[in-house]
Amino acid sequence: MSGYPEAPVGGNDDLPNDVERLAEAAVAWMSQDPDAETRAELGSLLESVGSSDPDAVAELRSRFGERLAFGTAGLRGELAAGPNRMNRVLVGQAAAGLAAFLVERAHPGTRPSIVIGYDGRKNSRVFATDTAEILAGAGVRAVLLPRLLPTPLVAFAVRDLGVSAGVMVTASHNPPRDNGYKVYLGDADEGSQIVPPADAEIAAHILRVAETVALPDVPRSPDYEIADESVVERYVTATAGLASAPSGTGTDGGDGIGAPLSVVYTAMHGVGWETFARVLDAAGFPRPALVAQQIAPDAAFPTVSFPNPEEPGALDLSYEAARAAHADLIVANDPDADRLAVAIPDEREAEGYRRLTGNEVGQLLGWQAAVAAAARPGGAAGATLACSIVSSPALGVVAAAYGLGWVETLTGFKWVSRAPGLVFGYEEALGYLVNPETVRDKDGISAAIAFLSLARELAASGRTIADRLDEFSERFGHYGSAQISLRVTDLSEIDRVMTRLRSSPPSDIGGLPVERIDDLNRADGAVPASDVLRIVLPGARVMVRPSGTEPKLKIYLDAWSTRGGLGERHDAVVEVLQKLEGGMRDRIS
Repeated sequence: MSGYPEAPVGGNDDLPNDVERLAEAAVAWMSQDPDAETRAELGSLLESVGSSDPDAVAELRSRFGERLAFGTAGLRGELAAGPNRMNRVLVGQAAAGLAAFLVERAHPGTRPSIVIGYDGRKNSRVFATDTAEILAGAGVRAVLLPRLLPTPLVAFAVRDLGVSAGVMVTASHNPPRDNGYKVYLGDADEGSQIVPPADAEIAAHILRVAETVALPDVPRSPDYEIADESVVERYVTATAGLASAPSGTGTDGGDGIGAPLSVVYTAMHGVGWETFARVLDAAGFPRPALVAQQIAPDAAFPTVSFPNPEEPGALDLSYEAARAAHADLIVANDPDADRLAVAIPDEREAEGYRRLTGNEVGQLLGWQAAVAAAARPGGAAGATLACSIVSSPALGVVAAAYGLGWVETLTGFKWVSRAPGLVFGYEEALGYLVNPETVRDKDGISAAIAFLSLARELAASGRTIADRLDEFSERFGHYGSAQISLRVTDLSEIDRVMTRLRSSPPSDIGGLPVERIDDLNRADGAVPASDVLRIVLPGARVMVRPSGTEPKLKIYLDAWSTRGGLGERHDAVVEVLQKLEGGMRDRIS
């Protein structure tokens, strides 16, 4: 089929029929694989399968028994050979399917176009170049970003360049062996990630390619463009402009420029620093102290086992650097810089610092956005704050206080970014959209600039982020959140738990009475149907849903209080969260 060498299955006639079939599929896969590394490791696997190695047989079934699904999150998985892994064959098929989709939906007489970006993970540049060549070979105008860059640059470039679509090759904060493929749409979608029905339409084209065309027969062309550096410069200018816009915190009435603020920054071995540094310079912020071991892109992620700022241990080097610098603030991006983590000094913590939850950062940035929107000419009419359904309901209280709309969406920025009249959106997993006129996706760099602006203004009047959190609790009520993640090896266990909660709904959780249970599988028009349960209790809420990317059941706990002083509110919320956690663990055990 392609001239690539084939590997024997081992000559074992005693293999089960399904294994023989999968082995034949693996040999066919090898014949179209342009990557010497994955061809070699697949050949070795087939040799072991031929020797009836049970681990090899299980691995073959894992790789070839199903296909990595293309959905609203695009593709994401471990790097290895086979249709259930990330590799050049799978990416080539995805690119050809995406090309067919873009050509099909293009207006008559017009040529579709796409911008393609990539981060510093293994094979990211290879996958991006393959995509550019295949899209160009299909007659699509393909523009490759000039070098490895953060994910928000692709969302920005889709609108900035006026193209039909965008692709970002990244696995964001997934483990080091993973990579992925995110798709954005232009035109009326304004650079947002794909949503139904586009995802299913693209997936159908990909499957057709996989079933009917060998990858070497997919047309390719070297006639793709390399984007000019000016697209990065325009992103830098637009993002730096957030710092000069009124933050509206009401702390001192000034802009806070010149206030001393000591900051530590980590890029988590990702691609954020070069772009973030340019934005800081353009915005007039001093350069932060750096976590030197994590500042350069490194696909091996040598200092973290899981490059996600939410994971235990991921910020240990940042805490060490912050203690040495007596820093007021730690700012961290994940490897593709679409997420932001923030930590502040806290003597009660062993590290001397406490990472703020995504809800705490979202509340503060949402408050900023609400004040700024209310101060606009014409007031807040038509302006909306948005968050995912599993994020804290605190943002809705802020919106009501300033006369703004409030929208809760399904999880994922593909939904948050589409809220009408959006001025700010977030979800609790450290994702924030602070500048919807520039980027219609979460953006850890623009969020960092907005947060630094707030911190700088507070510092100018002798205040801290901790003080601002207290102000929030005093004005709007104290809100707290926690999570439970139940990891399973058998996905049917998640179905059993969800079925049990639906068929035998609890009347109380941890001794707290249940007021009602909303089953979001039954769409009510507010959000599309989704496998989520919302359990409402007095001053509290529990959200239960299967993870969309991992074999986990995720439970989100929220509690709030407006009674008494700050200390009483805090203690009441802590007590309720403890009861909810204990009660839900009993329910899912």
